[in-house]
Amino acid sequence: MLAKAALRDFYESIMSTAIALHQVNKVYANGTVALRGIDLTIRKGEFVSLVGPSGCGKSTVLKLTAGLSTPTQGYIESPAVVGDRDLAFVFQDAALMPWATVLDNVHLPLKLKGQSLRASRSRIQAALNLVALQGFEHSYPRQLSGGMKMRVSIARALVTNPHILLMDEPFGALDEMSRSRLNGELLHLWEQYHWTVVFVTHNIYEAVYLSNRVVVMAAQPGRIVAEIPIEVPYPRDEEFRTSPQFNQYCRDIAHCLAGEAMPTPPLSTTPSTATP
Repeated sequence: MLAKAALRDFYESIMSTAIALHQVNKVYANGTVALRGIDLTIRKGEFVSLVGPSGCGKSTVLKLTAGLSTPTQGYIESPAVVGDRDLAFVFQDAALMPWATVLDNVHLPLKLKGQSLRASRSRIQAALNLVALQGFEHSYPRQLSGGMKMRVSIARALVTNPHILLMDEPFGALDEMSRSRLNGELLHLWEQYHWTVVFVTHNIYEAVYLSNRVVVMAAQPGRIVAEIPIEVPYPRDEEFRTSPQFNQYCRDIAHCLAGEAMPTPPLSTTPSTATP
């Protein structure tokens, strides 16, 4: 019976895993050790944030997961690694084509797959509607605010209907009000569509607000020093941002970043769900 239970648990863990990094090391040609001993498993539908100082390898983890780079040692389980492009990448910069309209920018990944604008129009419009950009289809990037440009970038990622969304500091260049608003919009979409999200940020408050789990990294070499579950149910609102629980989680992560042990466990004992 014990063997059968263990086997069942094993298969359930495989079926629920979206991404896994096993003892991953990354060493560049100049000898720089970007990552050492990375073990990280992300479940389907989970929202995981990576936080840490510059140079700790957060973006490298995303690139390895996306198949844009290969590990020096270890191995990775990810759709991209086996050639399945069931994921999308949102970069720090919106990286829009300045000569193209919003419609054409969002069409780009489908165009690269050989799909015409006419055949893709309904999918593009659906992606724009998701990020509240209906009515701006024929605008150019120069006519948009920073927050709107980032919405276009997110729509361009969503138009391929991915199950995994990799986001590398997408709101880092925005003012605090725009960042807060887009955090709320992203969380609403995630709750609705149950994507698996891996989100890189330097902002502790952003990580706590968004995530099921915060992975804390340190540099030289890049490594994981703590994983902190945010055991607060969704949906989350502005009240959570000013709660004692929120402040305690932020303090715990700050202690980890400073190289200290967490002084106290999180206040909440109510588990958050990986898929809302």
